[in-house]
Amino acid sequence: MKEHSSADIRNFAIVGHATCGKTMLSEAMLACSGLIGRLGSIANGTTVSDYHESERKRKISIHASLLHCEWLGKKFNVIDTPGYLDFISEALGALRVCDFALVVVHPVDGIGLGTNQVWQYASDFGLPKMIVVNMLDKEHTNWEAILAQLKERFGPKVFPMSVPVNPGPGFNQVLDVMRNEVMTYTTDGSGKFAEAPAGGALAEQVKKLHEGLIEQIAEADDTLLERFFDQGGLSEEELRAGVHTALQQANLIPVFATSAETNVGVARLMDFIAKYGSSPVDRQAVGAVDGNGNPVELALTDPNAAVYVFKTLSEAHIGEMSFFRVYAGTARFGMDLRNVDRNITERFGQISVLNGEQRQMVPSLNAGDLGAVVKLKGTHTGDTLCAGSAGVRLPKVQFPRPNIHFALKLKAKGEEDKIAQGLAALHNEDPTFVYQVDSELRQTVVSGQGELHLQVVSERLRSRYKVDFDLAPPKIRFRETIKSRGESKYRHKKQTGGAGQFAEVWMRIEPQARGNGIEFTESLTGQNVDRVFVPSVEKGVNAACNEGILAGYRVTDLKVDFYDGKMHPVDSKDIAFQIAGKEAFREAFTAARPCLLEPIHLVEIRVPDDAMGNVIGDLSSRRGKILGMDTASGLQLIRAQVPAMELYQYSTVLRSLTGGRAAHTEEFDHYEEMPKEIEQKVIAESKKAKEEQH
Repeated sequence: MKEHSSADIRNFAIVGHATCGKTMLSEAMLACSGLIGRLGSIANGTTVSDYHESERKRKISIHASLLHCEWLGKKFNVIDTPGYLDFISEALGALRVCDFALVVVHPVDGIGLGTNQVWQYASDFGLPKMIVVNMLDKEHTNWEAILAQLKERFGPKVFPMSVPVNPGPGFNQVLDVMRNEVMTYTTDGSGKFAEAPAGGALAEQVKKLHEGLIEQIAEADDTLLERFFDQGGLSEEELRAGVHTALQQANLIPVFATSAETNVGVARLMDFIAKYGSSPVDRQAVGAVDGNGNPVELALTDPNAAVYVFKTLSEAHIGEMSFFRVYAGTARFGMDLRNVDRNITERFGQISVLNGEQRQMVPSLNAGDLGAVVKLKGTHTGDTLCAGSAGVRLPKVQFPRPNIHFALKLKAKGEEDKIAQGLAALHNEDPTFVYQVDSELRQTVVSGQGELHLQVVSERLRSRYKVDFDLAPPKIRFRETIKSRGESKYRHKKQTGGAGQFAEVWMRIEPQARGNGIEFTESLTGQNVDRVFVPSVEKGVNAACNEGILAGYRVTDLKVDFYDGKMHPVDSKDIAFQIAGKEAFREAFTAARPCLLEPIHLVEIRVPDDAMGNVIGDLSSRRGKILGMDTASGLQLIRAQVPAMELYQYSTVLRSLTGGRAAHTEEFDHYEEMPKEIEQKVIAESKKAKEEQH
């Protein structure tokens, strides 16, 4: 493949809600460019981008796939992304390295939750956007309603560049606004079309739209606006020159009508991308930080190579593959680059440009281009690699927090090392998959973006690392505390035929405010107890607090005062006072109206209006406390406090309640006293678990 200059590269991610035809749109682009002879099929598992076994089995995209083709002398680097929010990290990583977003919308279902998410991420990255209303050959399509919805949600800058003449089954004609023509496509998947001037009512419609486009373009540029008023309009050359500028400034959000499965409308979309789409040159410099943490700008024209890794993937036949963008200089085979994030040197091996699993080796890639390299041993998603000694660090993507959690239970002993290695590798590939070895609860907790996400990760863990395990409900970090004062006088005396043990500890305890932990004090007077034994008593108290007394959970939020006691000149020693301190605390705790605390999470839920009743009703059944409601991006935003024990698999329930149109985030907020009936149940379960262990 020939080398392309930065100005001739078009990097874009195809993003949008699930099932709106993103994969078939990328397939149609490859067919138009002649890279594939015929369109593949999702049903048959024959598309170029969905090539992983898990994707073919489920008939959905799970990984972001890098594709490339040439059109009108321009190189298209296309990233086909999953639409399910379980795999949102793939879309986020793709948008991070692209120069514009191609947002695909379903013509019947309209703007989905995933559409809102990716639109917001694209805005956060400062990317221009184009919209494709796809699948216009389906029944019940309503072009006018979808266009109105797009304008209402994304603003008046949304403008149709093509209009379907005959939407619905048999759709094959598109009215082209810039050319004032009707394009009639063959529906054999080839993407071929014939052009004819618009006539009759279509001529009136396209004339009106063309004039509206000229006005919108003129408004984006003061010079063009002057000419518009001076000349009473713009020439075609001025219009075309202004389209690119308007697109960059978000003064134009073009909308295109397509049917990817029949390859209708895709060729004209590609024409527009080649002529007016953003190139790396439009973002000449990007923000970064230098070695001292100071903000700097990394320019496309900097001579030293700078590369950002936006995705890592372990492929069975080739090992780990790193997907990257060249932000400056040229990346060449065999060059040494320093990983600025990890302070290690990596040698660039074989550089490839990809079409799904097909790799084409290239000797180098210029600034602005995308590619992949294998066997970077210590480099992970989000790392920056630089040539030269200075080096800059590009900002990492901030991925959303996990919203579903399971405990991982190994079926066989002795596989702990294998599972640890596998979990670490999968987290490096996918930063939204998180795991934690919880020493307090003695379990490994895996967390992700949804049940489907964790199912896919589990399959990879089992097949790649040959381990067998179950996913179970995770334990909850309950806490134990007291509601009143308590005290005890405990004597520990042990005589075993030699040196004995003796210690007596007098102790008072009282509650403290939430979040204050354990405060240990001593108020000893006189010589009844040598002060050398104070740390021993504190050790005993801490041991009791860590083990728990009511149900085996850590004790918190109380003050302990060791105020007196007795000792023996020979038999008193460290271990004796540790035991006495521990037992004195247990007695005082039991006398101080002990209770269990449960963690309360702050939950934010984005939900459509028509599902509000179901969601709020469900929250009430989970002992949720509604804090407030707001509107954001056309959705209702509910804020609530919900006990952690009521949130197991909540993301799955939420999607079921709303037909997959809602999503939530959750984070720990505070501890609260548990209702008595639930407390008794938790204590009983804890006792039963202890009995089963012994």
